[in-house]
Amino acid sequence: MAPSGASAAARAAHFVWLTARVLEQRRFAFHFLGGGPEPVEAALTAYRLDDGGYGHALDPDLRGPVSQPLHTAHALRVLDEIGRCGGRRAEPVCRYLTAVSTPDGALPALHPSLRGHPAAPWFPLTEDPPSSLLTTGPVVGLLHRNAVWHAWLFRATDFCWAAVNALAANGRPHPREVRAAVDFLDGVPDRPRAEAAADRLGRAVREQRLAVLDPGPGHRPGPEADGPCFPHDLVRTPASLARPWFTDAELTRSLDHLAAAQGEDGGWPAHHRSWAPAAELEHRPLATIEALLTLRAHGRPV
Repeated sequence: MAPSGASAAARAAHFVWLTARVLEQRRFAFHFLGGGPEPVEAALTAYRLDDGGYGHALDPDLRGPVSQPLHTAHALRVLDEIGRCGGRRAEPVCRYLTAVSTPDGALPALHPSLRGHPAAPWFPLTEDPPSSLLTTGPVVGLLHRNAVWHAWLFRATDFCWAAVNALAANGRPHPREVRAAVDFLDGVPDRPRAEAAADRLGRAVREQRLAVLDPGPGHRPGPEADGPCFPHDLVRTPASLARPWFTDAELTRSLDHLAAAQGEDGGWPAHHRSWAPAAELEHRPLATIEALLTLRAHGRPV
């Protein structure tokens, strides 16, 4: 049980020290306790493989000692957090991304090299996987935001533009796809084009009611679930192009709901489908750090 009367971050710290992997402990120390970037990068290095990608269940839903695009996307997010996503660190990662790309130059959600290792059942394993905005969008957005220039980015960026436009025009996009699109649009250099695409996508989000605008107690959908998400899932910082999609009152209610979701043990729920005990345990510290970062980015005291 986390200490009563403590701040949100202090109660979260208790939870992180009790349950988290070394990487999440060091990320927490970096963000909230004045820790340096070197321990975070040292912990992340344990997941890096010789091909330039990352593996070893860095994304808890994919287990095994092989590189995967989702693991590598996760690693880039961590490097971006600590200001070490460019330069020599990006070169081997881009070589890996090139090696595992689909024929149209984008990334699959799951590469067939995972065959024989455990994975969440909702990840289909095929020999010829399709391109995925879920993986490609966040990676392309991060690399652009960090001024990384590599030949891999040209076709991958074109794929993301087409995929984002299709989301706004066709059917009912999944909230996770919308979040990946926001990650891409927030980082891509062509800001007028990104703003126009975000405006179209935002209208689709509201028309399709993809976000819960007035969450009540116990309302638990999220970007990993099958239902709608919350505004704070899409607007993780006030500077996001998704911010104009929601009124001040709607975002305030969403952030209130996020703050109230902290559990008695100090951690936040992951809103993630359970399939393996280790994955379930590892997701909650990830969700806890993200919740605190989102609240702080919007000026909430933590």
